[in-house]
Amino acid sequence: MGLSASSSLALDDFRKWGESSGGVGFRKLNKNRRVAAESLTEALVPSTQKKAALNRLIKIEKLRDEELQPQILELLKGFNEPQKKKEEKKKEETRHGVKQPRNPWSDGPEYITQCAIPPGTNFTYEVNLTEEEGTIWWHAHNEWTRSTVHGAIVVLPREGSSFPFPTADGEHVIVLGSWYNEGTSLNKALEMEMSIGSPNIPRATGYLINGQYGDFVPCSNETTPHFFVDYGKTYLLRIVSAVVGTEMFFSIADHNMTVVGMDGAYTKPIVVSYLMIEPGQTMDILVTTNQSPGRYYMAAQRFATEYLAFTKFSHVVATAIIQYKGNYSLTSPPSFPIDTLPFYHDYSAAASFTHQLRSLATEEYPVDVPYNVTTRMFITASLNSLPCPDDSCYMGDSKLAASLNNISWKDPSVDVLQAYYRNISGVYTADFPDFPPEMFNFTGDDLPSSLAEASVGTAVKVLNYNETVEIVFQGTNLLEGSEYHPMHMHGYSFYIVGLGSGNFNNETDPLAYNLVDPPKVNTFGVPRSGWVAIRFRADNPGVWFWHCHIDRHMSWGMDYVFIVKNGDTEETSMRPPPPYMPPCVASKKDKLFGEQDWNLKSDI
Repeated sequence: MGLSASSSLALDDFRKWGESSGGVGFRKLNKNRRVAAESLTEALVPSTQKKAALNRLIKIEKLRDEELQPQILELLKGFNEPQKKKEEKKKEETRHGVKQPRNPWSDGPEYITQCAIPPGTNFTYEVNLTEEEGTIWWHAHNEWTRSTVHGAIVVLPREGSSFPFPTADGEHVIVLGSWYNEGTSLNKALEMEMSIGSPNIPRATGYLINGQYGDFVPCSNETTPHFFVDYGKTYLLRIVSAVVGTEMFFSIADHNMTVVGMDGAYTKPIVVSYLMIEPGQTMDILVTTNQSPGRYYMAAQRFATEYLAFTKFSHVVATAIIQYKGNYSLTSPPSFPIDTLPFYHDYSAAASFTHQLRSLATEEYPVDVPYNVTTRMFITASLNSLPCPDDSCYMGDSKLAASLNNISWKDPSVDVLQAYYRNISGVYTADFPDFPPEMFNFTGDDLPSSLAEASVGTAVKVLNYNETVEIVFQGTNLLEGSEYHPMHMHGYSFYIVGLGSGNFNNETDPLAYNLVDPPKVNTFGVPRSGWVAIRFRADNPGVWFWHCHIDRHMSWGMDYVFIVKNGDTEETSMRPPPPYMPPCVASKKDKLFGEQDWNLKSDI
């Protein structure tokens, strides 16, 4: 039985389907210089463009970026190195898109794999790059600190290998970001709005390209980023969306772009005039400079998918300039991509772009899509309401929340990884449901408010090692809050095997799955009033976070954790913890435990 806009589906029928199997202080190195691991620590420190190509390690020394320039770390595939970090404020850090095989201890999200690094102390993250190749990134992972604490990671092919596309004549890293006006205490404002469940969470004043608004904001027009190019050359642009809370459209005036990579994996080349990039995603594109010598804007503007009653948004268009070298007059302003940059609410443009994405799927870069699925899940992504006991909240007796399968995530006071590894009870429950508690017309209008009432919990999903998993994420229109939900998975990449609008139909939609060359990503958007189907193999033991990368949704509880059990061998089992993990003390959450030695040996 399928689910349509005019019919509902019995939960038991759906379960039958489910049960069927079938800044940031990188050590700076000379730009474009490759160094051996042994000589890394002797490398010199020149400019804000920090690059290195390594077989092994590099250290993160300090968390600063006064110049708001893109922070770049360039590595060779196969890299494995500890990164030492000293904190002046409590922060955690994640390498977004790094799978960290068997090593969740260095994944980074607060209360999931570690507690906050106390001020004035150090914590060493060990980064292990295995499958990743292309552009990924790193960012802070507590509250909204990632708005400024982030940087790019470029993973080069292994020595002796090459790109699966013609070598570019040059390359640039482009980081899209968010700006909050000076004087805005983002975390304090966030805490206040969260406490009363208000939709008025601080919104970005505008959006940035490499730390600048560009020409359309007076305070920034003298520092608009310029990329100087030669005529007739091809350039590789590595784009990171570090934007907080929104998708972005991106286009370059009079120049087509060829997408060749996404989220640290190569794609089949597709020629496009614009991109739609989700927060947390990365894309590698090729641009050939074949136009008349002059200046051309690259422009990024928000793709606004949310119900406007919940959040207003900035209409500022961020710009940078591609400028051809040569002797010619600069009497006219740069060309703007007026005909190719989609408008704020252009859903068809977004869908057209995402439906073109495919994995490279060659002998050298094969796909490994699970065919026989052992675990199926159907997860609703919703805005919800929670009761407010004293009627002091934004909506009186209730406040806004968000959920997956009607459970709004609550952070524990001890991180889930420590609790799992040490067998500490009372921190989480292993009962995250495979299906929502009730099936209804998820994308219908005027849905009963009773359906939006969520429960609160710290529920995790437990998977056996090597299980093959299919998850269908279904967007809902509860509280008229349907919008895009870019779902990000820690510890894994996954295949997008299906994508559609409306309600998922478990009889007909799987017939159209792409099991040949689906895109392999770590972040992908559930469309507004739509669904996305993913598959992956649970072959990375540990504790891993899954969350919406719209930060207000993550803060409201659109998160959950999955635990992958150890396999039968040491090579398929989670590594032991490092000698030191930040202690779970002075938590802003309710304290379940005092300061303890969490690093005692365990028999688990």
